Amino acid sequence: METLGWSVYEVLVRNWAMVAIGLTVTILVIVPALILLKYVRISLNIMRSTKPPLSRGPLDYERLAGETVRFPAYDGLELHGMIIHASPNRPRRGLVLFAHEFCSDMHSCARYCRPLQEVGYDVFTFNFRGHGESECDPAYTPRQWITDRELHDIRGALAFASDWLAQRDLPRQVGIFGISRGACAAICEAAGNEQVTAIVCDGVYSTDRTIEYFMRRWAYIFAKVRVIYENHHPRFWMFLRWSLMQVARHTFRCSFPSVAKAITRMKPRPMLFIHGQRDSYLPVELSRQLYALAPQPKAFWVAPKAKHNQAVVLHPERYAELTIAFFDRHLAGLQTPSAPPATACALDDNTERPATPQPSADARPA
Repeated sequence: METLGWSVYEVLVRNWAMVAIGLTVTILVIVPALILLKYVRISLNIMRSTKPPLSRGPLDYERLAGETVRFPAYDGLELHGMIIHASPNRPRRGLVLFAHEFCSDMHSCARYCRPLQEVGYDVFTFNFRGHGESECDPAYTPRQWITDRELHDIRGALAFASDWLAQRDLPRQVGIFGISRGACAAICEAAGNEQVTAIVCDGVYSTDRTIEYFMRRWAYIFAKVRVIYENHHPRFWMFLRWSLMQVARHTFRCSFPSVAKAITRMKPRPMLFIHGQRDSYLPVELSRQLYALAPQPKAFWVAPKAKHNQAVVLHPERYAELTIAFFDRHLAGLQTPSAPPATACALDDNTERPATPQPSADARPA
C-alpha cells in the first residue's frame, strides 16, 4: 500500500500541470454546470406544475347570453367563441375582445365585461385551445405560461373580429381586455397588430421575468449551500433564465414569447394595467416592471387588498368605472370626466379622479 501510495504521489508530482488544469476545469466548469442543471431541473418542474390561484368560481357571476361562433386559430385549429351584442338601449361604442385567464373560459367575461356591454360595447369572447369547447392539438398541453399556441389563438380571434366588423361596415378598431395569461397573449399579439387600439391587462406578467422570480424564490428553499445562493451574480440568473427557456422549448415543444420584449417593440397605444396589491402569486412589482417599459399613454391601478385577479371581485364599481372610462376615451373616442388621462399616471383610490404620479398606500407609479 505504501508503494502504491508513493507511486500515485510521484505521478501527481510529475504531472502537476495537468492536475492543476483538471482541478481548474472542475471548479470553473463542471461544478457550475452541475449547479445550473439542478436549478434548471427545479425550475422546469415549476413551469410544468405550478398553477395560479383562480378568481373564477362556479356561481359567483351570471353568464351573459350571446351568439356562438366557431373560427380558426392562426394555425387552423378550431376555436369556440361568442359575440355578446351591446345593450340595445345605448348607442354602440365599439368592440372589445375578451381574453380569459388560464383554466377559465369565455363565460368569465361576464364578471369583467358586463358593465361594458351595458353602456354600449359589443364583446367578443372566446375559449383558448384546450379550454371550453375549443379544440387542442394532442401534442400540446396548455399551461399558465403564454406560448406561441395562444398567440395563434388570439391572432385568429382578431382576424375573426376584423371580418365581423367589416361585414357590418363598422370601424375595424378593437380593444382587448385580457386577464392574466390572456393579457400576456393580448400584449404579445398587439405589438405587431395595429388593429388593436387599446388594451386593459389585469394581472399581466412576462414569463421570462416571472420564471426568474420563481427561480430565486425556490432556490432559497432548495439550495443546500446558502452562501452560494446568496452570492450568485445577476448575470448568473439571466443565463439561468435563458438556459431554462431553451430547455423548456425543447421539453414542451413550444416557444415562450416574452411580454417584456413585446412591450418594448410596441408602437404607442393606450394601456391600462391592473394588479392586486396583495397578489402573493405574482407580486405587483412584476407588473410595475412591464408598466415602466410600456409606451405612453398608459395608466396603472393597484387594487387595494386584492389578490391575484381579485380586483374586480373586491372593487366591482371602481373596476367598472376605470375600464369603461378607459375604453370610452381610447376606443370610442369619448371624453369623459372620469377617464384616465392620456399620459403615464397612477390611479389613487382616495379621489374620484386620476391622481398625479404620487406614492400612496394603494397606488404608486411604477
